[in-house]
Amino acid sequence: METSEIEDNLQEITQDGQKISPVLPEGIKNYLIDIDGTICDDIPNEEPERMLTAEVYPDALTTLNKWYDEGHIIFFFTSRTEAHREYTEIWLKRHGFKYHGMVMGKPRGGNYHWIDNHLVKATRYRGKFTDLVEKEVTIQVFDDGKHE
Repeated sequence: METSEIEDNLQEITQDGQKISPVLPEGIKNYLIDIDGTICDDIPNEEPERMLTAEVYPDALTTLNKWYDEGHIIFFFTSRTEAHREYTEIWLKRHGFKYHGMVMGKPRGGNYHWIDNHLVKATRYRGKFTDLVEKEVTIQVFDDGKHE
């Protein structure tokens, strides 16, 4: 799926007769994937000269390209800055990663808590990319009286 096809596949949603943000078709996921320490060696922004020689994690390459081929959306969401974009794109292409785009400038430091009006699922990388499996966990939610 090309980047332009993402927009073409979005489904319009209305609420009370008003358009609201569109959604992807059932079964298509928007993956936002970190780079450093997740798909390759962990390289800090202060050492950009190492970015072109970072070792790729082979299971990440295989899994992400499989998800891309299945029609999912692959975006890299990285703390690297816009100044690092060119090196990052060169590295991703050299190693054969298939992806739709990159969002640069993610806040550094971890401990992320993403709040959105769309469903958000978070998966912490712990050293190996595989197909995802179901696991029950406790999460924090807003007290809307429903607790779903």
